[in-house]
Amino acid sequence: MATLKTLLREKHWLSSPEEQVKILTDHEKPGIDPFDQKLQEIGLGPLKPTGIDIFQINVGKMCNQVCKHCHVDAGPDRKEIMTRETMQMCLDVLKDTDISTVDLTGGAPEMNPDFRWFVEELSKLGKEIIVRCNLTIIVANPKYNDLPEFFRKHKINVVSSLPSFTARRTDAQRGEGVFEKSIRALKMLNAAGYGQEGTGLKLDLVYNPSGAFLPDDQEVLKAEFKRRLKSGYDIDFNDLFAITNLPVSRFLDYLLNSGNYEEYMNELANAFNPMAAAGVMCRNTVSIGWDGYMYDCDFNQMLELTFEKGVPDHVRDFDYKKIINREIIVNQHCFGCTAGAGSSCGGSTT
Repeated sequence: MATLKTLLREKHWLSSPEEQVKILTDHEKPGIDPFDQKLQEIGLGPLKPTGIDIFQINVGKMCNQVCKHCHVDAGPDRKEIMTRETMQMCLDVLKDTDISTVDLTGGAPEMNPDFRWFVEELSKLGKEIIVRCNLTIIVANPKYNDLPEFFRKHKINVVSSLPSFTARRTDAQRGEGVFEKSIRALKMLNAAGYGQEGTGLKLDLVYNPSGAFLPDDQEVLKAEFKRRLKSGYDIDFNDLFAITNLPVSRFLDYLLNSGNYEEYMNELANAFNPMAAAGVMCRNTVSIGWDGYMYDCDFNQMLELTFEKGVPDHVRDFDYKKIINREIIVNQHCFGCTAGAGSSCGGSTT
């Protein structure tokens, strides 16, 4: 199996967020209505926040994996890393607000040299902390082997990607040997109490489709994953989140190369669900990039679609009132979050 490279390392034209936005903005080519028009039709446009419940912080794009579907274009060659200074700015904001949840993501967030310090400081604030762990980082190097115990100590909610309960499908999407390493890491998390009844230590899995189609029913997938992982590997977990692949970065590249882009965009648009639109994650989440700039969601972050003009867009200038009253920036990729049962970093929204 060939080793994937990041779009940035390949000097691929789609490594430019601006070029991706150009493709997405051309709604006429796939023959679908503009997303903001759909919102207007159901009385949701312009889209506005309902609150700020989640502070999702990308602490860097460095990762020990290069996955085919990755909207971050993360990989070992990515050098964008959040500094402790920027982390402190995030802490200062969190101290002064009632934002309840901090969601740490990457890349592999654990590769940030200040990751453990940041988690310890966040713990002191009494916030719910989510770490989006790719699993393989736990076994990638001895210095990460104690992560399950570190997570347990700080009562971290661990959310881990596992696109399949088979090696063939997982490795095809995430790289050769990833499934076996993921199973080893899951066993280590179980041994630390994660996913075990009565411990209060949450271990959730994330599923995303392997191709240009919507995910199956989340509850059906959860039951099947629980059955197969328990019977095959004696692994337990709490919940499963089914997430739709959005046409951003490497998945956009896949759609264009495979000739599936227009058909996939039509599938998303035709599955538009007003209930899912009302519950999109950008309405209660603020996404912070590795450099401190703020966005409506993680996908807008990767497309470099910052807050609307006039709203301070760096965490150092955080203004709760202006942010809570902003208009959310939308484009055609947003159809991915409103299709079918909806999609968010916490799975289905309906």
